[in-house]
This record gives sequence, C-alpha cells and structure tokens, in this order.
Amino acid sequence: MIEAGAAKAAAPVRDLLIRGFLSGALLGISTSLAVTTALQTSLPVAGALVFPVGFVMIVLLGLELVTGNFALLPVALADRRCGAGQVIRNLTTVFLANLAGSLFYGALLAVSLTMMGSQAPDAMASKIVAIAQAKTHYQHLGLPGFVTMFVRAVLCNWMVCLGVVMAMTSTSTVGKIVAAWLPVLTFFAHGYEHAVVNMFVIPAGMLLGAPVSMADWWMGNQIPVTLGNLVGGGLFTGLFLYWTYRPREGEAQGKEEARAASRREREERGDDAVKGHGELDPPRPRSTTAA
Repeated sequence: MIEAGAAKAAAPVRDLLIRGFLSGALLGISTSLAVTTALQTSLPVAGALVFPVGFVMIVLLGLELVTGNFALLPVALADRRCGAGQVIRNLTTVFLANLAGSLFYGALLAVSLTMMGSQAPDAMASKIVAIAQAKTHYQHLGLPGFVTMFVRAVLCNWMVCLGVVMAMTSTSTVGKIVAAWLPVLTFFAHGYEHAVVNMFVIPAGMLLGAPVSMADWWMGNQIPVTLGNLVGGGLFTGLFLYWTYRPREGEAQGKEEARAASRREREERGDDAVKGHGELDPPRPRSTTAA
C-alpha cells in the first residue's frame, strides 16, 4: 500500500489524466452494464454481480480511480513517502480526469439510447433517469438526508478500497479478480454511494431528461458523496490497515539488522566456497625420464 501510494503520488500529470479518464469511462460502462443486466433479469442482485467488471479492468490495467487513491495516498503521506502537495495534486487531477471520462461515456450512451435524440428514451434510459432523480433526492429530506448520503458514501468506499488492497494480496490474475470482485459486489448490492459512479449516472440521467439541475447534482450529491468516500477509503481502509500493520520503529530496525546479518553470512559462505573449491592445485612437475 505504501509503495503503491508513493508511486501514484510521483506519477506525471499526463499519466494521471489519461489513466483517470479511462477509469471514469470504464466505471461508467460497468454501471450501464449493471443497469442493463438488472432490467433484463428483473433481479437487482444480478446487476451487482456484473458491476465489478469495470473495477477489475481498472485494477488489472493499473489505472487511476480517485476513490481508490483515497486509501493509498494518505498511507504514503502518513509514512512520509510523499508530501501533502503531491497528494492534493494527484487527487485533484484524477478527480477531474475521472469526471471527464464519466461525462464522455455518459454522452455517448445518451446518443446510443436515443438514436441521437431522434427516439424516446427506452427502458434503460428511463431507469437511468430514475436513478439520477433518486440520487439527488437526499437534499429534500434535510439533515437526515445528508447524513444518510454521507454514511452510504463512507460505507461504499470502505468496500471499494478493500477491493483495491485485497487485489494486492495476490500475484495471479485470477486471484486479483476474485479479491477485487467481492467487496465491490458488496457495495453495489447495498446501493451505497460512489462518487465516480455518480459522475456518470447523474449527468447521463440529466442528458436523458431527468429534472436535475447542476446544483442538485453537485450540492445535493457529488460533493457530500466525495467527502464521504474520502473518509471511508482514507480512514476505514487506508489508515486503519496502516496503523495496525506498519512495522514499529524497533521492529523495522531489527528486521534490517537481521537482513544485514543474513547478507554477511551468505557472503562469508560464498568466500569459503571460493577458498575451498576455487583455487587450482599447483601443477605437478613433468617427469624427464624416458619411458
């Protein structure tokens, strides 16, 4: 986690923009896939089963998802592997890139579902409109609505970031897929709030006719959900795991001393081997007596 966070903090802005754009689009694709699957099967849980496809693509390709970075960057910062400026630069850049990718795919999907506006929205488009309206309805409930939205965002990214971290525990492709799949399926099945998913589904619903304003989108969902995702990923996954698993100062020094002693021992064994087997026997004098 520390190494991954430090690498992300040091990544060039160009790479963050490209990888973030792709992540936003891929997560939008997996969201529309989940909606389609749920409609076709009449089983909402079926949508949750297929939604992690996009997340797995992001993990395997090493792309940039701001909600995943909410867990990794604070860990690198806490371990003094990067500076606060690098963390802010990464999160801001990736957030904007995720937003651009999500909007791009949302616009393409709106064109696809309506034949470029020449047809009335179909069942899938109507469902996306309904989702956009539901996600911006919290604000009409006052404080209870905002608290509920924030809590759902915390719970969401707790699970999402567990998927990021658990994928690191395996060196095989199949292992990474399974490890990432389970927590993400869990969050989607619960209907929690994910900032990057909402970057796609709310504006896509607006393009398809949802009566949602920019203020409804940002003040009534996007900003509070992003803050909740930051708490869920940064605290409950990133920092909690860091605080319990990071080597203590004495332990780290002891491990380093043990590694140094092991290296010296290997070097000494290597020297002995050279001395015992590497020297050539002195040549025997050739006999001058004729046979």
